[in-house]
Amino acid sequence: MKAVLISLWHYRHFILSSIKAEFAGRFARSKLGALWMILNPLAQATIFAIVLSEVLVTKIPNIDNKSAYAIYLMAGMSAWGLFAEIMTRCTTVFIDYSNTLKKIAFPRLCLPLIVGGSALINHLLLLAAIAVVFLFFGHMPTAAWLILPLGMLLIILFAFGLGIILGLLNVFSRDVGQVMGIVLQLWFWFTPVVYLMDNMPKRFISVLNLNPMTPLVKIYQNALLYGAVPNMADLLVPVLISSGMFIFSFWIFRRASADLVDAL
Repeated sequence: MKAVLISLWHYRHFILSSIKAEFAGRFARSKLGALWMILNPLAQATIFAIVLSEVLVTKIPNIDNKSAYAIYLMAGMSAWGLFAEIMTRCTTVFIDYSNTLKKIAFPRLCLPLIVGGSALINHLLLLAAIAVVFLFFGHMPTAAWLILPLGMLLIILFAFGLGIILGLLNVFSRDVGQVMGIVLQLWFWFTPVVYLMDNMPKRFISVLNLNPMTPLVKIYQNALLYGAVPNMADLLVPVLISSGMFIFSFWIFRRASADLVDAL
């Protein structure tokens, strides 16, 4: 693992330039250019806010704020969106860049890192847009927002580790990518993003607690809505799962990387 990390460090400029090139290609021939990176998430956050707080008027128990549910949903959606984007793109990244892998010699783990870096930038822009919408609601940032980088790190480690494993499996069996599209949809509804856990029947709560994404999403919801910092003891299991998945993915990748290009 140490050797892999050293090789990735040596190719850091390649990774950063690839992330930059990806965004440049996305907005090529666009007059507004990178401004769309802010306008799109801002529009998404605004739509959620208007529909949920003004039209559906959905409320959170014990909070006298009609925009509380919109804040709760946007917090959960932002956390889930980071996880889902990294997972989805890592699952197909080796296949998408198969021609590059065959022609250019570089550490193959650079590709998931490029995907993860791009997803992180998108996520930060979405959080910035959400913060603007929160200000219109009169929902001011609190010190609890400082816990968000920890939530990002845990989500990235978990998604990156699981995504690499599935990406390798997808090279050898293309059905994996198709199945994961369905699994992610089911996984979303087993994660308390749209609903509150307190509103669920007790027989389902134990199942939801087994979901590793549940505590990670709650970090965002507690920080952005309630202004609460999670108990460090409650983060022990998410930290172990995320770091364990990340390290395990390196071990799997090392064993499968020799046959990767041949399988492509």
